[in-house]
Amino acid sequence: MVKIAVMGHGVVGSGVAELLQKNAAHIAAKAGEEIVLERVLDLREFPDLPYADKFTKRFADISDDPTIQIVVETMGGLTPAYDYVKACLLAGKSVVTSNKELVAQKGDELLAIAKEKGLNFLFEASVGGGIPVLRPLDQCLAANEVSEVTGILNGTTNFMLTRMIEDGMPFEEALLLAQKRGYAERDPSADIDGLDACRKICILASLAFGRHVYPAQVRTEGIREITLTDVRLAAAVGGVIKLIGKAVKNGEHVSCAVAPMIVRKEHLLSDVRDVFNAILVRGDAIGDVVFYGRGAGKLPTASAVLADVIDEVKHLKARKYLCWSAGAPDYAIDFGLLPARMLLRVRADADKKADLAAAFGNIEFVTCDALPQDELAFVTSAMTEKELDAALKAVSGAEPVRRLRLAEL
Repeated sequence: MVKIAVMGHGVVGSGVAELLQKNAAHIAAKAGEEIVLERVLDLREFPDLPYADKFTKRFADISDDPTIQIVVETMGGLTPAYDYVKACLLAGKSVVTSNKELVAQKGDELLAIAKEKGLNFLFEASVGGGIPVLRPLDQCLAANEVSEVTGILNGTTNFMLTRMIEDGMPFEEALLLAQKRGYAERDPSADIDGLDACRKICILASLAFGRHVYPAQVRTEGIREITLTDVRLAAAVGGVIKLIGKAVKNGEHVSCAVAPMIVRKEHLLSDVRDVFNAILVRGDAIGDVVFYGRGAGKLPTASAVLADVIDEVKHLKARKYLCWSAGAPDYAIDFGLLPARMLLRVRADADKKADLAAAFGNIEFVTCDALPQDELAFVTSAMTEKELDAALKAVSGAEPVRRLRLAEL
């Protein structure tokens, strides 16, 4: 029998407790041991639950209990999750978490403590919810030299963009609908400003390339400024706008970004709709592999958490070799240094076309009914952002409105 504790009885934590109670026999058969929920840490009380007697408001009831061998953290955020998880590892307890912010910010440190203590720190649910991606990336693709990880990593923004693309729904209306359906929080900043996707691409890049990438090293841009004009211009060049998280190996360095990009319609990522996520991993031996499914949800995420718990039960006296080394300030280089074709909107008169063509070289002008009369839109050849800025500066009377990278997939 293995005793576990759950810290945080929100959506995911309650799902873990529910599945553990509901599927106890099946989970025990998979783990080879009976798994018992010993404690649940939460400041709230849930007197009507069948496991109401397991609740505590004192972290010490978990950290100081030598019979609890595995702790599940589903509180979210860095405080107090980081201190609690670190204390559990130092106390000799393996940890499972779904907390993407914790892993993105502190993963290297916590993995190092787990290694030193001969414990396990697993976090499959932190990236794709119920989509299995970290374990396959670490184990099934271990023989590959991974060169790129690219994905649609946030279901809320993908739902909103789908409604904008398919229904012609303005951004504000799409956000209200996402909130009404429970896909977006009252404060949607983490989703629409790209922070959620940033944390996920940090974890994927760290695991894929073996060295920690921190959120501050990721160029992060959300969809807050995307308009229906942008959506229609993307369609005019044969693509759709998606919020893309991308990490590319660049010799001994890595370049990472989260930004709205134009994905050409013939690429399978363009067909990922609504709240679904998709993660593409490019390896030298396997080529492209795509992991697809719902990236969130109570029971899908809880199932991924419990899969990690089962794995840790099987490895109580052995380590899983899931790890990466610490990062460095010069490890990640500016994503803007990677050349790319851009869809550029500028506020300029039509007589500026010749000047723009002279400054940018080979460009293709694009139009659609939604483009304001005082704007021009065009697709550039592949160039760095520095080169694009220099070309723009060379044209007087052309004020930039929007730039969208064409995703190279």
